[in-house]
Amino acid sequence: MRSETTPQSIHVLSTRLANQIAAGEVVERPASVIKELVENALDAGATHIEIECEAGGVARMRIRDNGVGIPAQDLPLALSRHATSKIKDLDDLEAVRSLGFRGEALASIASVSRLDLRSAIAGQPGAQVAVEGRDMAPTVEVCSHPTGTTVEVRDLFFNTPARRKFLKTEKTEFGHIDTVITRQALSRFDVGFRLSHQGKVVRQLPPATTEAMQMERVRQLLGREFVSEALPIDSSAVGLTLTGWACRATYNRAQADTQFVFVNGRIIRDKLISHALRQAYRDVLFHGRHPCYLLYLTLDPAQVDVNVHPTKHEVRFRDSRLMYDFLLKSVGRVLAADAPAQQLAQQPTQAVPEPVSTQSGLWLREPLPGPARVDQLAQLVRGSPQDASDAVPMTAPEWVAEADDGGAPPPMGYAIAQLHGVYILSQTESGLIIVDMHAAHERITYEALKLAMDDQGLVSQPLLIPLNMHVSSAEAELVDEAAHLFAELALQVRRTGPETLRIEQIPAILKHARHEDLVRDVLSDLATFGISDRVTEARDRLLSTMACHGSVRANRHLTIAEMNALLRDIERTERSGQCNHGRPTWTALTMQELDRLFLRGR
Repeated sequence: MRSETTPQSIHVLSTRLANQIAAGEVVERPASVIKELVENALDAGATHIEIECEAGGVARMRIRDNGVGIPAQDLPLALSRHATSKIKDLDDLEAVRSLGFRGEALASIASVSRLDLRSAIAGQPGAQVAVEGRDMAPTVEVCSHPTGTTVEVRDLFFNTPARRKFLKTEKTEFGHIDTVITRQALSRFDVGFRLSHQGKVVRQLPPATTEAMQMERVRQLLGREFVSEALPIDSSAVGLTLTGWACRATYNRAQADTQFVFVNGRIIRDKLISHALRQAYRDVLFHGRHPCYLLYLTLDPAQVDVNVHPTKHEVRFRDSRLMYDFLLKSVGRVLAADAPAQQLAQQPTQAVPEPVSTQSGLWLREPLPGPARVDQLAQLVRGSPQDASDAVPMTAPEWVAEADDGGAPPPMGYAIAQLHGVYILSQTESGLIIVDMHAAHERITYEALKLAMDDQGLVSQPLLIPLNMHVSSAEAELVDEAAHLFAELALQVRRTGPETLRIEQIPAILKHARHEDLVRDVLSDLATFGISDRVTEARDRLLSTMACHGSVRANRHLTIAEMNALLRDIERTERSGQCNHGRPTWTALTMQELDRLFLRGR
């Protein structure tokens, strides 16, 4: 039986209710209040911001800054909806340079709390206004206040108890506040922050004006290990600039909680950027793990739309393809250039002790001459096993004498033995390196195959029998719109009907792949990110499999010369720290670490 509904007359919402509805988008929890007010302070030119909280911010929050302040006559207007000093017309909105611009924050916060606003501009006495969560005309009163602004928020959600029930414990809510301050402190090194809870100082961060002070702030906020594994990035192209740090793949997390990207100083969580950075780590990161990075992207504000999400966490780029390629290549180059020499240079060195004469020690008579290529190492897979005892025993490695003569030893030293047919042991200036020979050779072979494929390019191969597939009308339209992208991927896909496609040509190297699944994956990426590198990803998976099957296997006995050839190729190969599956290929133990294992010097 059909239910009848009585028509309701249309009416205008009251100011109070409208503000509370808007507060639902802006004010989710105490941390949301802190975020909005700290951003206002930064927009006001503050160089020092103090944040005080009680009971996780629910009972009381006070944010004080030394910015330019608000004129006394503008204080009531500052608490009105859609009132702001940051934009005036459409041109300002299309090139937003401030963190805030909608003029909703103070009004939304005031509608669900008891709020006091005090401020003063240079050369004038201070003034204050107070509201208590209802539609009221605030009265301006004179007060004593230094140049800047103080906002005190008490009893959050006191007039909306249903929303207050959704808040978590005091510890959890303060944890969210600490996360907000961490992000803001990472976005502005030139600003000092002081965060306290229940009268106890939790964060004391002075302005970081030098590179050393900036790294110290990063260490305090993200940890010592992040700093030790961070690779600096400074890349510029076509009006885009990317700076910051991307950590080595060996430093990763089970969750994506150490990933920070700032676009023109604004922290964002964008699907396009996250996907590009994930792809940069694609074949060096172990499955199920997340990379860590702290990046600052700067571009013309007119090229990015920040007005696409109520909390301003998402943005939209004018040229998403350009942005994707820039991020992917910038981070990829830094990861590829992280050679063993650079990693080992960060470890403390120690003079090599005098070796003890022994007939059981295996040393290389002389370094392997010339660059050892991957095709030379391939014979290790085809050749007959050789016993490592063929090497000539010596009383000391030749590189010790070379170092005495002023010659620099190679970063990964020289091999001294093979352990259980799986690991290579190499002595270096600072200690010992252990190499997983299969994983290392797999990466060397894989990079050589990729290089050869890049030189040749993607070759298209016609299908003997074209493949028809059914898609949605939206996906079919994507094929028409992105015909040039399909051509770049060596895919020839033609629309034959409103919801049908025909696959006529595919990349020759992927002739055995599931072509329909490949096209669907490309269409999915186009719909989500506006770009796709599925063909390159599928190609690399195939090359990775080829490299795995074509690499030296465990229990394959190598001579000392062969082991040293592998070490030299590791030093020359990009991304040689991980195999194609993200496993480490080698690890180093310094003499200090070895001494600690045996309690030497204690």
